[in-house]
Amino acid sequence: MKFCMFNSFISKIEPKTVRIALDHFDWVQVMQEELNEFERNKVWRMIPTPKDASVVGLKWVFRNKLDKEGNVISNKARLVVKGYYQEEGIDYEEIFAPVARLETVCNFLAYAAHKNFEVYQMDVKCTFLNGELEETVYVEQPPGFVNEKYPNHFYILDKVV
Repeated sequence: MKFCMFNSFISKIEPKTVRIALDHFDWVQVMQEELNEFERNKVWRMIPTPKDASVVGLKWVFRNKLDKEGNVISNKARLVVKGYYQEEGIDYEEIFAPVARLETVCNFLAYAAHKNFEVYQMDVKCTFLNGELEETVYVEQPPGFVNEKYPNHFYILDKVV
């Protein structure tokens, strides 16, 4: 019983490192959910490492989602590309940020108004997983989730992360 209480308490604290997050089931579960979204949206494909490929690192970002009183209601783990290692003109040509379609947001708010729901915040979970890429981008395997069968393989991105 003590372990469950301790584990529940820790999930309310945002981990500073992947190593800390991997020690707690709640955080591992949300990390796995994020990777499942990548698979479902066909964001990437695992390939053997090409020679002379510029490989970009990945980083986990951890956040707690709060209710209107400031209580932790869920954990969020996002896998992001360490884009600061890339050089303009070599690794990419232009910068853009895909965002939720206005129609989607309007439909959500219209439905909430129709049902008399109070909307405090909105989380668009997969917006960045829908932007198509024109460049070839190779990324490392996610920290803490390296495939034991293919530890030296990388991913090629098909969509924006």
